[in-house]
Amino acid sequence: MAVKTGTESRTETDSESDVRRHELAQFLRSRRERITPEQVGLPRGRRRRTPGLRREEVAHLSAVGVTWYTWLEQARDIQVSPQVLDALARALLLDATERTHLFALAGAVDPAPGTPCPTVTPALRQMLDRLEPLPACVQNSRYDILAYNRTYGRLLCDLDALPREERNCIWLAFTHPEWRAAVAELPDVTRAMAGKFRASMAEHLAEPAWKALLHRLEAASPEFREIWARHEVVAQGGRTKIIRNARVGPLHLEHTNLWLGPSSGPRLVNTYRWTRSPARASNASTRWPWRSRSSRNRRPPPPLPSPRPRARSVWEPRTPGTDPWAT
Repeated sequence: MAVKTGTESRTETDSESDVRRHELAQFLRSRRERITPEQVGLPRGRRRRTPGLRREEVAHLSAVGVTWYTWLEQARDIQVSPQVLDALARALLLDATERTHLFALAGAVDPAPGTPCPTVTPALRQMLDRLEPLPACVQNSRYDILAYNRTYGRLLCDLDALPREERNCIWLAFTHPEWRAAVAELPDVTRAMAGKFRASMAEHLAEPAWKALLHRLEAASPEFREIWARHEVVAQGGRTKIIRNARVGPLHLEHTNLWLGPSSGPRLVNTYRWTRSPARASNASTRWPWRSRSSRNRRPPPPLPSPRPRARSVWEPRTPGTDPWAT
């Protein structure tokens, strides 16, 4: 059996460290380029050629030196403290999985592993609550459910009863019996989800979280393996869904995606219209039974005021008989 010398061991260690530094540099660059200045409260300016944020903007948001951050993206051999990594994770709006990946690449221990995702701000959580009783949630492009309101949490299954790592729409669509039973036209839905997942994964092929989810799906679902082998790609977009809720009955939901950043980032999945089958609609007792008493007794908002007549511009000609507001 061959025995490795000290020089060979050091060479392998240096090579692994070099790979980690380059992976960290590419990961930071990709996260920086996906964030718009408006997302972090910075002005866009007129002469912006860089996609996303500039390096100096990330350095400013993280309270680190511009040169030091530039070296980090250049894969220089520098030491990074957990406190700096925490600041970078917050500045780059990393979700829980991305934050874990960042600390793993840097070889550091996360000082706050339970840190909430900064993408889901208190204002966004309040918006989810205000959308009640319409179901709404925040997802990323990997189908992770980052936040949801009470109605969405009871729509297809009890999300509160699931561990956080299983709150993923494509995972539930292929593996969770209750979720699958609630989805009408299940073959079409799962096929479309797999195509959207493949299209989104093209930008994340080297990321462990994406590869881990793919391997889990392939190991757990023969149906997913069969669909995945077709190499179909589907664009993101809203559609009408038919949900067979165990307590409310059949629901026809029309939803749309409101992007919280670039199209490859998180999005608010919002239902803007829903209808029930006539048999169920006539039964008043089936109206969203999980709604709180306060939300059921909430008064409707006051009607909007009548629109005021448009003020005529001083540059518009006064043509008799054509301008009803002319004096």
